[in-house]
Amino acid sequence: MNRGTLTQLFFTTVDRHAGLAAAFRSKVGGAWVSITHRETLDRVQAISLGLRELGIQPGDKVAIISENRPEWALTDYACLCARATDVPIYPTLTPQQTEYILRDSESVAAFVSTQAQVDKVLQVKGQLPGLKHVIVFDGGAAAQRPGALSLTAVEAKGRAVAAQHPNWRAEALSVGPEDLATLIYTSGTTGDPKGVMLSHYNIWSNVQACLQMIPIGSGDECLSMLPLSHSYERMVDYTLFQAGVIINYAESFDTVAANLGEVKPTVVLSVPRLYEKVYARVLENALSGSAIKRTIFFWAKRAGEQWASMSLAGMSIPAGLALKKKIADRLVFAKLRARTGGRIRFFVSGAAPLSADIAKFFYSAGLPVIEGYGLTESSPVLTFNPLDRIKLGTVGRAIPGVELKIASDGEILARGPNIMQGYYKLPDATRETVDADGWLHTGDIGELDSDGYLKITDRKKELLKTAGGKYIAPQPIEMAVKRNKFVANAMLYGDRRKFPVILIVPNFENLERWAHERSLAYGTRAELIQLADVRAKIEREVMSMLPQLAKFETPKKVVLIEKDFTIESGELTPTLKIKRRVVEQHYKDQIDAAYSASDAMAAAIES
Repeated sequence: MNRGTLTQLFFTTVDRHAGLAAAFRSKVGGAWVSITHRETLDRVQAISLGLRELGIQPGDKVAIISENRPEWALTDYACLCARATDVPIYPTLTPQQTEYILRDSESVAAFVSTQAQVDKVLQVKGQLPGLKHVIVFDGGAAAQRPGALSLTAVEAKGRAVAAQHPNWRAEALSVGPEDLATLIYTSGTTGDPKGVMLSHYNIWSNVQACLQMIPIGSGDECLSMLPLSHSYERMVDYTLFQAGVIINYAESFDTVAANLGEVKPTVVLSVPRLYEKVYARVLENALSGSAIKRTIFFWAKRAGEQWASMSLAGMSIPAGLALKKKIADRLVFAKLRARTGGRIRFFVSGAAPLSADIAKFFYSAGLPVIEGYGLTESSPVLTFNPLDRIKLGTVGRAIPGVELKIASDGEILARGPNIMQGYYKLPDATRETVDADGWLHTGDIGELDSDGYLKITDRKKELLKTAGGKYIAPQPIEMAVKRNKFVANAMLYGDRRKFPVILIVPNFENLERWAHERSLAYGTRAELIQLADVRAKIEREVMSMLPQLAKFETPKKVVLIEKDFTIESGELTPTLKIKRRVVEQHYKDQIDAAYSASDAMAAAIES
C-alpha cells in the first residue's frame, strides 16, 4: 500500500467528484442545503489561508468544538491543508473538561459552533494563555463577543490574500505521511482522557483498507449522526467523501427517525443503541396491536429468521420458505424499510457489541447490519464483516494490512499501519498500550474462529470479579436484559462483591401502561418504581431474559432507577457506552442498600 496523506485524499476527491451534485448537505431553516465539491475546495482554501493570516503555523494545534455540520468538515480539511494538527472536542463536555483538553493539547485556536460553545470557551480562556483565537461558525451575537471572531471573517481574510499564494495546494500537499494529523482525546469510561496521536498515514491507510471492503460509490447517500469528534464517524466520513457519497448531517440523534425519511439514505452508520431502539419500537408496536396483528408479526419474524439462518449459512432456500419470506416481506418487513427511508442498502454498527438476535432481525427485513470493531488508537477500524459473508455474533475479519492475535489472557492484540503513534506527552502509557513489537493491546477480550472472524466477549477492564473470585462479563447480560420491552437500560454491578446486582432503567412508557391497566396508584415515576407490584414485575421480566446464566452470574437484586443514563450527566460516553464508575458513584446509596437488604435477609434466615 502506498503511503498517502489526508490532504492527498482531499484534493484527489474534490477533483474527481467536481461534477457531482453535492459533497455535504445539512438542514438550514427547515430545508436541506447542499455544498458541492467545488464550493468545498474554495472554502477550505479560504479558511486555511485565513488561519495562516492569524499566525497559525504548521504543527500548531487547533481545536474544533462543534456538533456535526458541514463547517466541522470544512475546518478539519482546512487545518490539514494548513499543516496544523486539529483537536476535536465533544461539544457536550463541561467547561472544565474542555479546558483540560485545550490546555493539555496546547491548542492555539479553537473553532466553536454556537453561542453556548463560545460562552464555554471564553469562560476558561483566561486560564489558557496559549489560546489566541476563538473562531465561531454561527454569526450574529455569538461572533460579536470580545475575544471571538466569525468563521466568515476568517474566510474573508483568506480570500483577500489568495492571489498571493499561488502554490497553496503544493504547500498543503507537502505534509508527510508520518506528520501528526490529529490529536483525539479518548472519552474513556475511566480516568482522564488521553490524547491519541494519529498521523496522516494512520488514518489514510485505514480509509483505503475499508474502501476495499465496503461497496460504496457516488450513487450513495449517508446520514451522518454520530459525533465527528469521535474517530469512528470522522474516519467513516473521510471514507464516504473519497468514495463520492453525499454526506447528510442529521440535525441531532433525536431527529434521526425524521431525517431518515427526508434524506432517504442508502447507507447508515451508527451504534448498537440505535438498532436496539428501532427493534424495541417494532416489537412494542406489534405487541400493542390486535391479536391478528401480533400473530402476523411473529409468524413473519419466525419465517424471516429461518430464511436468514439458511441464507447466511450459504444454503439454498426451499421454495416453501422463499414464499413465506416473500409474504413476510409484504406484510411486515416492507413497512420497516419504508420507515428507514426505503433505500437502505446496509447499515454499519460499531463502538459496542450488537446483539446477534437484533442483527438477524434486521437481516431478515432486508436491512443487513455490517458489524465492525476498532479503537481510537487504531484509527479506528480493525475488523469488518464483509457484506457478502456476514457472520452474526462476530465483528468480522481483519481489514487489509491489519494483523490480529489473542494473548494468553484472552486480550485482543492488533498490529498494522493504522496503529497510533502514541499518547500525547504520555510515554509510559504508550508503552503499556503498544508493546515493543508494535502490537496494540486493545483491552478487549475475544476469540478468533477458524475463518478468522473475531468475536468480542467483553472489556478486559470491565470484567467483574466477585468476592468469590469468579469473573463475570457484564455486557452480554446487559444486552440480553435490554431486549425486554419493560427495560430501557441496564448495568450489571458486582466487582469484589459476593454476588452481582443489576441497575435497571425501566421503559416507562410500557411500565406506566401496565400500571394503569392494573389501577396502581402513584404520582411520580419515582413513586411508581417504589411500588412492590412494580418491583416484582420488573424483577420477573429481567430474570426471564437470563435463564441460561450460571448461578454466580445471575443478579440477585434488581435496583430500579428513575432516570436513564445520559452523556450530559457523565454516565455515558459520546458513543453511548456506560461509564461504570460514574454510574456506581451516582447510585452508590441504592446499590449499598440492595446489598444491605440482602445481608439482613440472610442474617434473618440464619437466625
